[in-house]
Amino acid sequence: MYKLAWSQSFQRGFKKAVKSNPHLEQKIFDMLEVLCEEPFDSRLRSHKLHGRLDGLWACTVEHDCRIVFAFEKEPQTGDQLIVLVDVGKHDEVY
Repeated sequence: MYKLAWSQSFQRGFKKAVKSNPHLEQKIFDMLEVLCEEPFDSRLRSHKLHGRLDGLWACTVEHDCRIVFAFEKEPQTGDQLIVLVDVGKHDEVY
């Protein structure tokens, strides 16, 4: 199981996404739970990004909503960490 770390950019994106679509809040939390347990679960459609986002990954919340994240190790404990980078519409996060 992975731990999640919310970056400031993810927090801003989350507030913006939920403000314009309140129904997304629960869907995002549901997908984050799946992401913690199994980042490559088929429901997430996780994929590696390229270009300026090289080294990052993305998964799908719903048709036009994506979560961008990175895999890291927590420095003090060495635990697996998923750093949440951004969330929002496809064209906004890519």
